[in-house]
Amino acid sequence: LMTTLPRHPNNDDANEILTQTEQAMRSMQETVLFSSNAENEYECKEDTATTEEDIPIDIEQESVYANSYVDLGKVDTVGFDFDYTLVTYTKELLQLIYDMALTRLVEEKDYPDEMLTCGLKFDPFFSIRGLAVDRENGWICHLSYTHKVAVAWEGRNRVSRSRLVEEYSGKRALSPSNRKNRLKPLNDLFSMAECCLMADTVQFFLDRDIPFCPRSAVNDVLASITGTHISGEFHRQVAEEPSNYFEKKPYLKNVLDNLKESGKRLIFVSNSPFWYCDAGMNYVVGPGWRDQWDVVVTSAGKPAFYTEDNRPFREVDIDTGKVKFKQVLKLVKGRVYTSGCLKELTQCLDWRYPLSFSQDDEDSPYDDIYSPLTSPDVMYIGDSLFADLVDAKREFGWTTVAVTPEVGWEIELQRKTEFVVADRAIEMLLNSLRLYQRSLGTGLRSEDDLEVMDKMERIVSRWRDEQTRLLGNPFGSVFRARYTPSLFAHSLRRYCDLYMSNVESLRHYSPQHRFYPESPKLLSHEIRGSNPECCDIDDSILFE
Repeated sequence: LMTTLPRHPNNDDANEILTQTEQAMRSMQETVLFSSNAENEYECKEDTATTEEDIPIDIEQESVYANSYVDLGKVDTVGFDFDYTLVTYTKELLQLIYDMALTRLVEEKDYPDEMLTCGLKFDPFFSIRGLAVDRENGWICHLSYTHKVAVAWEGRNRVSRSRLVEEYSGKRALSPSNRKNRLKPLNDLFSMAECCLMADTVQFFLDRDIPFCPRSAVNDVLASITGTHISGEFHRQVAEEPSNYFEKKPYLKNVLDNLKESGKRLIFVSNSPFWYCDAGMNYVVGPGWRDQWDVVVTSAGKPAFYTEDNRPFREVDIDTGKVKFKQVLKLVKGRVYTSGCLKELTQCLDWRYPLSFSQDDEDSPYDDIYSPLTSPDVMYIGDSLFADLVDAKREFGWTTVAVTPEVGWEIELQRKTEFVVADRAIEMLLNSLRLYQRSLGTGLRSEDDLEVMDKMERIVSRWRDEQTRLLGNPFGSVFRARYTPSLFAHSLRRYCDLYMSNVESLRHYSPQHRFYPESPKLLSHEIRGSNPECCDIDDSILFE
Protein backbone atom coordinates (compact mmCIF):
# COMPACT_ATOMS: atom_id res chain seq x y z
CA LEU A 1 0.00 0.00 0.00
CA MET A 2 2.84 2.41 0.73
CA THR A 3 4.11 2.12 -2.84
CA THR A 4 0.66 2.59 -4.41
CA LEU A 5 0.13 6.27 -5.09
CA PRO A 6 -3.12 8.17 -5.71
CA ARG A 7 -4.12 9.49 -9.12
CA HIS A 8 -5.55 12.83 -10.21
CA PRO A 9 -9.00 12.46 -11.82
CA ASN A 10 -8.30 14.87 -14.70
CA ASN A 11 -4.61 15.88 -14.85
CA ASP A 12 -2.55 13.60 -17.09
CA ASP A 13 0.73 15.46 -16.48
CA ALA A 14 0.35 15.06 -12.73
CA ASN A 15 -0.52 11.38 -13.14
CA GLU A 16 2.58 10.81 -15.25
CA ILE A 17 4.69 12.07 -12.34
CA LEU A 18 2.82 9.86 -9.87
CA THR A 19 3.11 6.81 -12.13
CA GLN A 20 6.87 7.30 -12.62
CA THR A 21 7.34 7.75 -8.87
CA GLU A 22 5.36 4.61 -8.12
CA GLN A 23 7.43 2.58 -10.59
CA ALA A 24 10.69 4.06 -9.32
CA MET A 25 9.79 3.25 -5.69
CA ARG A 26 8.98 -0.36 -6.51
CA SER A 27 12.12 -0.74 -8.59
CA MET A 28 14.20 0.76 -5.77
CA GLN A 29 12.63 -1.57 -3.23
CA GLU A 30 13.39 -4.63 -5.37
CA THR A 31 16.97 -3.45 -6.03
CA VAL A 32 17.74 -2.81 -2.36
CA LEU A 33 16.19 -6.08 -1.23
CA PHE A 34 18.03 -8.07 -3.93
CA SER A 35 21.32 -6.39 -3.02
CA SER A 36 20.77 -7.16 0.65
CA ASN A 37 19.98 -10.82 -0.04
CA ALA A 38 23.07 -11.14 -2.25
CA GLU A 39 25.26 -9.68 0.49
CA ASN A 40 23.78 -12.03 3.10
CA GLU A 41 24.41 -15.03 0.83
CA TYR A 42 27.99 -13.90 0.25
CA GLU A 43 28.59 -13.46 3.99
CA CYS A 44 27.31 -16.96 4.67
CA LYS A 45 29.87 -18.35 2.25
CA GLU A 46 32.69 -16.21 3.68
CA ASP A 47 32.32 -16.96 7.38
CA THR A 48 35.97 -16.46 8.19
CA ALA A 49 36.52 -13.15 6.43
CA THR A 50 35.40 -9.61 7.06
CA THR A 51 34.12 -8.07 3.88
CA GLU A 52 34.79 -4.53 2.82
CA GLU A 53 31.09 -3.81 3.32
CA ASP A 54 31.42 -4.61 7.05
CA ILE A 55 34.19 -2.11 7.70
CA PRO A 56 32.35 1.18 7.26
CA ILE A 57 29.72 0.47 9.92
CA ASP A 58 32.43 -0.34 12.46
CA ILE A 59 34.22 2.87 11.59
CA GLU A 60 31.02 4.88 11.84
CA GLN A 61 30.07 3.43 15.21
CA GLU A 62 33.55 4.04 16.64
CA SER A 63 34.07 7.47 15.08
CA VAL A 64 34.35 10.78 16.87
CA TYR A 65 32.08 13.28 15.08
CA ALA A 66 32.93 16.98 14.87
CA ASN A 67 30.56 19.93 15.01
CA SER A 68 33.47 22.37 14.92
CA TYR A 69 37.20 22.38 14.30
CA VAL A 70 39.16 20.89 17.21
CA ASP A 71 42.93 20.49 17.46
CA LEU A 72 43.66 17.96 20.21
CA GLY A 73 47.30 19.00 20.08
CA LYS A 74 46.35 22.34 21.64
CA VAL A 75 44.31 20.76 24.42
CA ASP A 76 46.38 20.68 27.60
CA THR A 77 43.71 19.61 30.11
CA VAL A 78 41.05 16.91 29.75
CA GLY A 79 38.23 16.54 32.26
CA PHE A 80 35.93 13.54 32.51
CA ASP A 81 32.56 12.82 34.04
CA PHE A 82 32.09 9.38 35.60
CA ASP A 83 28.55 8.02 35.08
CA TYR A 84 27.83 6.95 31.50
CA THR A 85 31.18 8.41 30.48
CA LEU A 86 34.14 6.64 32.09
CA VAL A 87 31.77 3.87 33.11
CA THR A 88 28.66 2.65 31.32
CA TYR A 89 25.97 0.41 32.68
CA THR A 90 24.07 -2.72 31.83
CA LYS A 91 20.29 -2.54 31.43
CA GLU A 92 19.97 -3.98 34.93
CA LEU A 93 20.84 -0.58 36.44
CA LEU A 94 17.81 1.22 35.00
CA GLN A 95 15.60 -1.66 36.13
CA LEU A 96 17.08 -1.29 39.63
CA ILE A 97 16.43 2.47 39.73
CA TYR A 98 12.89 1.94 38.39
CA ASP A 99 12.10 -0.69 41.04
CA MET A 100 13.51 1.39 43.91
CA ALA A 101 11.63 4.52 42.82
CA LEU A 102 8.40 2.55 42.38
CA THR A 103 8.75 1.20 45.92
CA ARG A 104 9.23 4.75 47.20
CA LEU A 105 6.05 5.86 45.45
CA VAL A 106 4.05 3.19 47.23
CA GLU A 107 5.71 3.37 50.64
CA GLU A 108 6.26 7.12 50.95
CA LYS A 109 3.47 8.62 48.82
CA ASP A 110 0.75 6.06 49.56
CA TYR A 111 0.30 5.00 45.93
CA PRO A 112 -1.72 1.76 45.49
CA ASP A 113 0.04 -1.40 46.72
CA GLU A 114 -1.13 -3.09 43.53
CA MET A 115 1.56 -1.16 41.62
CA LEU A 116 4.15 -3.45 43.22
CA THR A 117 2.40 -6.66 42.19
CA CYS A 118 0.80 -5.93 38.80
CA GLY A 119 3.97 -6.50 36.76
CA LEU A 120 5.26 -2.95 36.28
CA LYS A 121 8.88 -2.99 35.16
CA PHE A 122 11.36 -0.89 33.24
CA ASP A 123 10.91 -1.15 29.47
CA PRO A 124 14.21 -0.44 27.64
CA PHE A 125 12.27 -0.11 24.37
CA PHE A 126 9.95 2.69 25.47
CA SER A 127 11.92 5.77 26.40
CA ILE A 128 14.80 7.60 24.77
CA ARG A 129 16.98 10.47 25.89
CA GLY A 130 16.03 14.07 25.18
CA LEU A 131 12.32 13.87 26.00
CA ALA A 132 10.33 16.15 28.32
CA VAL A 133 7.37 15.55 30.60
CA ASP A 134 4.51 18.05 30.67
CA ARG A 135 3.63 18.58 34.33
CA GLU A 136 0.11 19.76 33.51
CA ASN A 137 -1.09 16.61 31.77
CA GLY A 138 1.61 13.99 32.42
CA TRP A 139 2.39 13.58 28.71
CA ILE A 140 5.85 12.46 27.62
CA CYS A 141 6.83 14.75 24.73
CA HIS A 142 9.45 14.63 22.01
CA LEU A 143 10.36 18.19 21.01
CA SER A 144 11.75 19.51 17.77
CA TYR A 145 14.50 22.12 17.71
CA THR A 146 11.80 24.81 17.47
CA HIS A 147 10.23 23.44 20.69
CA LYS A 148 7.30 22.03 18.76
CA VAL A 149 5.79 18.86 20.22
CA ALA A 150 6.34 16.35 17.45
CA VAL A 151 5.09 13.28 19.33
CA ALA A 152 3.51 12.84 22.76
CA TRP A 153 2.43 9.81 24.78
CA GLU A 154 -0.09 9.73 27.61
CA GLY A 155 0.86 6.65 29.55
CA ARG A 156 1.41 4.00 26.88
CA ASN A 157 -1.01 5.59 24.38
CA ARG A 158 0.02 7.98 21.65
CA VAL A 159 -1.68 11.36 21.83
CA SER A 160 -3.64 12.17 18.68
CA ARG A 161 -2.72 15.10 16.50
CA SER A 162 -6.06 16.80 17.26
CA ARG A 163 -5.38 16.67 21.01
CA LEU A 164 -1.86 18.02 20.49
CA VAL A 165 -3.23 20.94 18.48
CA GLU A 166 -5.89 21.64 21.10
CA GLU A 167 -3.51 21.39 24.06
CA TYR A 168 -0.73 23.48 22.54
CA SER A 169 -2.69 26.30 20.91
CA GLY A 170 -2.74 25.06 17.34
CA LYS A 171 1.02 25.32 16.83
CA ARG A 172 1.84 22.31 19.02
CA ALA A 173 4.30 24.55 20.85
CA LEU A 174 4.42 26.44 24.14
CA SER A 175 5.61 29.97 24.79
CA PRO A 176 9.01 30.26 26.54
CA SER A 177 7.37 31.09 29.88
CA ASN A 178 4.96 28.15 29.62
CA ARG A 179 7.77 25.80 28.63
CA LYS A 180 9.69 26.73 31.76
CA ASN A 181 6.67 26.17 34.00
CA ARG A 182 5.29 23.05 32.35
CA LEU A 183 8.08 21.01 30.79
CA LYS A 184 10.66 19.03 32.76
CA PRO A 185 13.53 17.90 30.48
CA LEU A 186 14.63 14.26 30.64
CA ASN A 187 18.07 14.66 29.12
CA ASP A 188 20.47 12.13 30.61
CA LEU A 189 20.57 8.37 30.32
CA PHE A 190 19.43 7.88 33.93
CA SER A 191 16.20 9.69 33.00
CA MET A 192 15.08 6.78 30.83
CA ALA A 193 13.94 4.98 34.02
CA GLU A 194 12.22 8.20 35.11
CA CYS A 195 10.36 8.49 31.81
CA CYS A 196 9.21 4.89 31.85
CA LEU A 197 7.96 5.05 35.45
CA MET A 198 6.11 8.27 34.64
CA ALA A 199 4.28 6.68 31.71
CA ASP A 200 3.52 3.48 33.62
CA THR A 201 2.11 5.39 36.60
CA VAL A 202 -0.23 7.40 34.36
CA GLN A 203 -1.29 4.25 32.49
CA PHE A 204 -1.96 2.43 35.77
CA PHE A 205 -4.44 5.14 36.79
CA LEU A 206 -6.06 5.35 33.35
CA ASP A 207 -6.57 1.57 33.10
CA ARG A 208 -8.35 1.49 36.48
CA ASP A 209 -10.28 4.75 36.08
CA ILE A 210 -8.57 6.13 39.19
CA PRO A 211 -8.85 9.93 39.35
CA PHE A 212 -5.47 11.60 39.73
CA CYS A 213 -3.74 14.96 39.41
CA PRO A 214 -1.15 14.77 36.60
CA ARG A 215 1.04 17.50 38.12
CA SER A 216 1.13 15.71 41.47
CA ALA A 217 1.89 12.38 39.83
CA VAL A 218 4.75 13.90 37.83
CA ASN A 219 6.19 15.60 40.90
CA ASP A 220 5.90 12.40 42.93
CA VAL A 221 7.73 10.32 40.32
CA LEU A 222 10.46 12.96 39.99
CA ALA A 223 10.84 13.08 43.78
CA SER A 224 11.01 9.29 44.02
CA ILE A 225 13.74 9.10 41.39
CA THR A 226 15.66 11.96 43.06
CA GLY A 227 15.28 10.26 46.45
CA THR A 228 16.65 7.02 45.03
CA HIS A 229 19.74 8.88 43.78
CA ILE A 230 20.31 10.96 46.92
CA SER A 231 19.80 8.06 49.34
CA GLY A 232 22.65 6.10 47.79
CA GLU A 233 20.49 2.95 47.72
CA PHE A 234 21.27 1.94 44.17
CA HIS A 235 24.88 3.12 44.51
CA ARG A 236 25.45 0.64 47.35
CA GLN A 237 23.95 -2.28 45.46
CA VAL A 238 25.91 -1.48 42.29
CA ALA A 239 29.17 -1.14 44.26
CA GLU A 240 28.55 -4.53 45.86
CA GLU A 241 27.87 -6.22 42.49
CA PRO A 242 30.01 -4.34 39.94
CA SER A 243 30.07 -7.15 37.39
CA ASN A 244 26.27 -7.15 37.26
CA TYR A 245 25.89 -3.42 36.61
CA PHE A 246 29.09 -2.02 35.08
CA GLU A 247 30.04 -2.83 31.51
CA LYS A 248 33.65 -3.80 30.89
CA LYS A 249 35.95 -1.19 29.34
CA PRO A 250 38.92 -3.05 27.85
CA TYR A 251 40.40 0.02 26.11
CA LEU A 252 39.72 2.75 28.70
CA LYS A 253 43.05 2.50 30.50
CA ASN A 254 44.87 2.72 27.19
CA VAL A 255 42.92 5.88 26.24
CA LEU A 256 43.77 7.55 29.55
CA ASP A 257 47.43 6.48 29.36
CA ASN A 258 47.78 7.90 25.85
CA LEU A 259 46.35 11.25 26.91
CA LYS A 260 48.55 11.36 29.99
CA GLU A 261 51.70 10.40 28.12
CA SER A 262 51.07 13.18 25.62
CA GLY A 263 51.47 15.70 28.45
CA LYS A 264 47.82 16.50 29.14
CA ARG A 265 46.40 17.03 32.61
CA LEU A 266 43.60 14.62 33.53
CA ILE A 267 40.83 15.83 35.83
CA PHE A 268 38.10 13.60 37.23
CA VAL A 269 34.88 15.47 38.15
CA SER A 270 31.81 13.47 39.18
CA ASN A 271 28.62 14.09 41.11
CA SER A 272 28.79 10.56 42.53
CA PRO A 273 30.38 9.85 45.96
CA PHE A 274 33.99 8.69 46.13
CA TRP A 275 33.34 5.16 47.39
CA TYR A 276 31.03 4.57 44.42
CA CYS A 277 33.44 6.05 41.86
CA ASP A 278 36.22 3.97 43.42
CA ALA A 279 34.20 0.75 42.99
CA GLY A 280 33.46 1.55 39.35
CA MET A 281 36.98 2.63 38.40
CA ASN A 282 38.52 -0.35 40.18
CA TYR A 283 36.29 -2.56 38.02
CA VAL A 284 36.92 -0.91 34.64
CA VAL A 285 40.55 0.22 35.07
CA GLY A 286 41.92 -1.59 38.10
CA PRO A 287 43.48 -0.77 41.48
CA GLY A 288 45.68 2.28 41.43
CA TRP A 289 43.38 4.07 38.97
CA ARG A 290 43.90 7.37 40.81
CA ASP A 291 47.57 7.39 39.75
CA GLN A 292 46.48 8.46 36.26
CA TRP A 293 44.68 11.60 37.45
CA ASP A 294 46.05 15.00 38.41
CA VAL A 295 42.85 15.88 40.28
CA VAL A 296 39.95 13.73 41.51
CA VAL A 297 36.76 15.52 42.55
CA THR A 298 33.70 13.53 43.66
CA SER A 299 30.27 14.73 44.85
CA ALA A 300 31.08 17.85 42.84
CA GLY A 301 27.51 19.11 42.64
CA LYS A 302 27.48 19.99 38.94
CA PRO A 303 26.22 22.29 37.47
CA ALA A 304 26.86 24.42 40.62
CA PHE A 305 30.52 23.41 40.22
CA TYR A 306 30.55 25.60 37.10
CA THR A 307 28.15 28.36 38.03
CA GLU A 308 29.13 29.23 41.61
CA ASP A 309 32.41 30.78 42.70
CA ASN A 310 32.38 30.43 46.50
CA ARG A 311 32.34 26.67 47.06
CA PRO A 312 35.60 25.60 48.75
CA PHE A 313 37.05 22.14 48.26
CA ARG A 314 37.03 19.61 51.07
CA GLU A 315 39.28 16.57 51.23
CA VAL A 316 37.76 13.09 51.43
CA ASP A 317 39.40 10.44 53.59
CA ILE A 318 39.84 7.59 51.11
CA ASP A 319 39.75 4.97 53.88
CA THR A 320 36.65 6.10 55.79
CA GLY A 321 34.87 8.23 53.17
CA LYS A 322 34.51 11.03 55.71
CA VAL A 323 35.00 14.66 54.71
CA LYS A 324 37.88 16.34 56.55
CA PHE A 325 37.49 19.72 58.24
CA LYS A 326 40.86 21.16 57.17
CA GLN A 327 40.97 24.00 54.67
CA VAL A 328 42.17 22.97 51.21
CA LEU A 329 44.63 25.42 49.69
CA LYS A 330 46.30 23.06 47.23
CA LEU A 331 45.08 20.02 45.32
CA VAL A 332 47.52 17.14 45.68
CA LYS A 333 47.72 14.33 43.16
CA GLY A 334 46.53 11.04 44.61
CA ARG A 335 44.11 12.62 47.06
CA VAL A 336 40.36 12.94 46.63
CA TYR A 337 38.27 16.08 47.03
CA THR A 338 34.61 17.01 47.15
CA SER A 339 32.46 20.06 46.40
CA GLY A 340 34.53 23.01 45.05
CA CYS A 341 34.12 25.14 41.94
CA LEU A 342 36.17 26.21 38.94
CA LYS A 343 37.55 29.33 40.59
CA GLU A 344 38.82 27.28 43.53
CA LEU A 345 40.17 24.67 41.13
CA THR A 346 42.22 27.32 39.37
CA GLN A 347 43.62 28.69 42.63
CA CYS A 348 44.37 25.33 44.22
CA LEU A 349 46.15 24.00 41.11
CA ASP A 350 48.13 27.17 40.48
CA TRP A 351 46.55 26.68 37.06
CA ARG A 352 46.65 30.20 35.78
CA TYR A 353 47.67 29.76 32.16
CA PRO A 354 47.73 27.11 29.49
CA LEU A 355 50.84 24.95 29.66
CA SER A 356 52.38 26.75 26.70
CA PHE A 357 52.25 30.19 28.38
CA SER A 358 54.09 31.75 31.27
CA GLN A 359 53.60 35.14 32.88
CA ASP A 360 54.71 37.17 35.87
CA ASP A 361 53.59 36.03 39.31
CA GLU A 362 51.73 39.30 39.83
CA ASP A 363 49.31 38.65 36.96
CA SER A 364 45.73 37.87 37.99
CA PRO A 365 44.53 34.37 37.13
CA TYR A 366 40.99 35.59 36.52
CA ASP A 367 40.99 38.68 34.36
CA ASP A 368 43.59 38.18 31.65
CA ILE A 369 43.16 36.61 28.25
CA TYR A 370 45.29 33.62 29.25
CA SER A 371 43.00 32.52 32.09
CA PRO A 372 42.24 28.79 31.73
CA LEU A 373 38.75 29.47 33.03
CA THR A 374 37.92 30.72 29.55
CA SER A 375 40.26 28.53 27.53
CA PRO A 376 39.32 26.25 24.63
CA ASP A 377 42.48 24.33 25.55
CA VAL A 378 40.45 22.68 28.30
CA MET A 379 38.34 19.78 27.02
CA TYR A 380 35.55 18.24 29.08
CA ILE A 381 33.89 14.92 28.27
CA GLY A 382 30.51 13.95 29.67
CA ASP A 383 27.14 12.43 28.83
CA SER A 384 24.73 14.99 30.27
CA LEU A 385 24.37 18.06 28.08
CA PHE A 386 22.97 20.33 30.76
CA ALA A 387 24.75 19.01 33.86
CA ASP A 388 28.16 18.56 32.25
CA LEU A 389 28.59 20.48 29.03
CA VAL A 390 26.36 23.51 28.48
CA ASP A 391 27.83 25.70 31.22
CA ALA A 392 31.36 24.53 30.40
CA LYS A 393 30.84 25.73 26.83
CA ARG A 394 28.61 28.75 27.41
CA GLU A 395 30.37 30.25 30.43
CA PHE A 396 33.98 29.25 29.86
CA GLY A 397 34.38 28.43 26.18
CA TRP A 398 35.75 24.97 26.88
CA THR A 399 36.00 22.35 24.17
CA THR A 400 33.13 19.99 24.98
CA VAL A 401 32.68 16.35 24.02
CA ALA A 402 29.38 14.50 24.45
CA VAL A 403 29.18 10.75 24.98
CA THR A 404 26.12 9.68 22.98
CA PRO A 405 25.81 5.89 22.73
CA GLU A 406 22.69 6.43 20.63
CA VAL A 407 24.98 7.25 17.69
CA GLY A 408 26.24 3.68 17.58
CA TRP A 409 22.83 2.13 18.11
CA GLU A 410 21.11 4.19 15.45
CA ILE A 411 23.84 3.76 12.85
CA GLU A 412 23.42 0.01 13.14
CA LEU A 413 19.64 0.19 12.87
CA GLN A 414 19.68 2.68 10.00
CA ARG A 415 21.91 0.36 7.98
CA LYS A 416 19.18 -2.28 7.94
CA THR A 417 17.56 -2.89 4.55
CA GLU A 418 14.06 -1.96 5.72
CA PHE A 419 15.25 1.40 7.03
CA VAL A 420 17.15 2.17 3.82
CA VAL A 421 14.03 1.40 1.78
CA ALA A 422 11.90 3.68 3.98
CA ASP A 423 14.44 6.50 3.83
CA ARG A 424 14.68 6.41 0.04
CA ALA A 425 10.92 6.08 -0.34
CA ILE A 426 10.39 9.24 1.70
CA GLU A 427 12.97 11.08 -0.40
CA MET A 428 11.23 9.97 -3.60
CA LEU A 429 7.78 10.93 -2.36
CA LEU A 430 8.86 14.40 -1.28
CA ASN A 431 10.58 14.96 -4.60
CA SER A 432 7.43 13.78 -6.35
CA LEU A 433 5.34 16.26 -4.37
CA ARG A 434 7.62 19.09 -5.50
CA LEU A 435 7.36 17.99 -9.14
CA TYR A 436 3.60 17.57 -8.80
CA GLN A 437 3.17 21.11 -7.50
CA ARG A 438 5.35 22.49 -10.26
CA SER A 439 3.13 20.78 -12.81
CA LEU A 440 0.07 22.49 -11.27
CA GLY A 441 1.50 25.94 -11.85
CA THR A 442 1.08 28.99 -9.62
CA GLY A 443 -2.68 29.29 -9.61
CA LEU A 444 -5.19 28.28 -6.96
CA ARG A 445 -5.46 24.55 -6.29
CA SER A 446 -8.65 22.61 -6.93
CA GLU A 447 -10.09 20.18 -4.39
CA ASP A 448 -8.79 17.31 -6.51
CA ASP A 449 -5.30 18.85 -6.54
CA LEU A 450 -5.26 19.14 -2.75
CA GLU A 451 -6.75 15.69 -2.18
CA VAL A 452 -3.88 14.06 -4.09
CA MET A 453 -1.35 16.02 -2.03
CA ASP A 454 -3.09 15.07 1.23
CA LYS A 455 -3.00 11.39 0.29
CA MET A 456 0.67 11.61 -0.67
CA GLU A 457 1.53 13.29 2.64
CA ARG A 458 -0.29 10.53 4.53
CA ILE A 459 1.84 7.96 2.70
CA VAL A 460 4.98 9.89 3.71
CA SER A 461 3.74 9.86 7.30
CA ARG A 462 3.24 6.08 7.17
CA TRP A 463 6.80 5.60 5.94
CA ARG A 464 8.01 7.76 8.84
CA ASP A 465 5.99 5.60 11.22
CA GLU A 466 7.75 2.60 9.72
CA GLN A 467 11.14 4.19 10.46
CA THR A 468 10.06 4.80 14.05
CA ARG A 469 9.00 1.15 14.35
CA LEU A 470 12.34 -0.01 13.00
CA LEU A 471 14.17 2.14 15.58
CA GLY A 472 12.46 0.07 18.24
CA ASN A 473 10.76 2.71 20.38
CA PRO A 474 7.61 4.85 20.10
CA PHE A 475 9.48 8.16 19.79
CA GLY A 476 11.88 7.34 16.96
CA SER A 477 15.38 8.75 16.62
CA VAL A 478 16.98 10.63 19.48
CA PHE A 479 18.24 13.09 16.87
CA ARG A 480 15.03 13.60 14.88
CA ALA A 481 11.58 14.68 16.01
CA ARG A 482 9.69 13.11 13.13
CA TYR A 483 11.21 14.90 10.12
CA THR A 484 13.01 17.80 11.84
CA PRO A 485 16.07 17.88 14.10
CA SER A 486 15.13 17.21 17.71
CA LEU A 487 15.77 19.66 20.52
CA PHE A 488 18.39 17.23 21.80
CA ALA A 489 20.19 17.24 18.42
CA HIS A 490 19.99 21.03 18.29
CA SER A 491 21.57 21.30 21.76
CA LEU A 492 24.21 18.73 20.82
CA ARG A 493 25.11 20.80 17.76
CA ARG A 494 25.07 24.09 19.65
CA TYR A 495 26.99 23.19 22.80
CA CYS A 496 29.25 20.28 21.85
CA ASP A 497 32.33 20.46 19.65
CA LEU A 498 32.65 16.68 19.38
CA TYR A 499 30.46 13.68 20.11
CA MET A 500 31.02 9.94 20.12
CA SER A 501 29.31 6.74 21.17
CA ASN A 502 31.94 5.78 23.74
CA VAL A 503 35.03 7.28 25.41
CA GLU A 504 36.99 4.31 24.11
CA SER A 505 36.48 5.66 20.57
CA LEU A 506 39.38 8.02 21.33
CA ARG A 507 41.79 5.09 21.03
CA HIS A 508 41.54 5.42 17.24
CA TYR A 509 42.95 8.97 17.29
CA SER A 510 46.30 10.57 18.03
CA PRO A 511 46.43 12.97 21.03
CA GLN A 512 47.33 15.54 18.36
CA HIS A 513 44.51 14.67 15.96
CA ARG A 514 42.67 17.52 14.26
CA PHE A 515 38.95 17.12 13.78
CA TYR A 516 37.28 18.80 10.84
CA PRO A 517 33.49 19.23 10.86
CA GLU A 518 31.22 18.17 8.08
CA SER A 519 29.71 20.93 5.98
CA PRO A 520 28.12 23.43 8.38
CA LYS A 521 25.28 24.14 5.96
CA LEU A 522 22.12 24.92 7.88
CA LEU A 523 19.53 26.50 5.59
CA SER A 524 17.72 24.85 2.71
CA HIS A 525 19.29 27.04 0.03
CA GLU A 526 22.76 26.15 1.34
CA ILE A 527 22.05 22.44 1.34
CA ARG A 528 20.42 22.49 -2.07
CA GLY A 529 23.01 24.87 -3.47
CA SER A 530 22.68 25.34 -7.20
CA ASN A 531 20.35 22.35 -7.60
CA PRO A 532 16.73 23.02 -8.53
CA GLU A 533 13.96 22.52 -6.00
CA CYS A 534 13.40 19.02 -7.32
CA CYS A 535 15.12 16.52 -9.56
CA ASP A 536 13.95 14.07 -12.15
CA ILE A 537 12.35 10.97 -10.69
CA ASP A 538 14.96 8.65 -12.15
CA ASP A 539 17.82 10.90 -11.04
CA SER A 540 20.73 8.81 -9.79
CA ILE A 541 20.82 10.68 -6.47
CA LEU A 542 17.84 8.61 -5.36
CA PHE A 543 19.77 5.39 -5.77
CA GLU A 544 23.18 6.33 -4.39
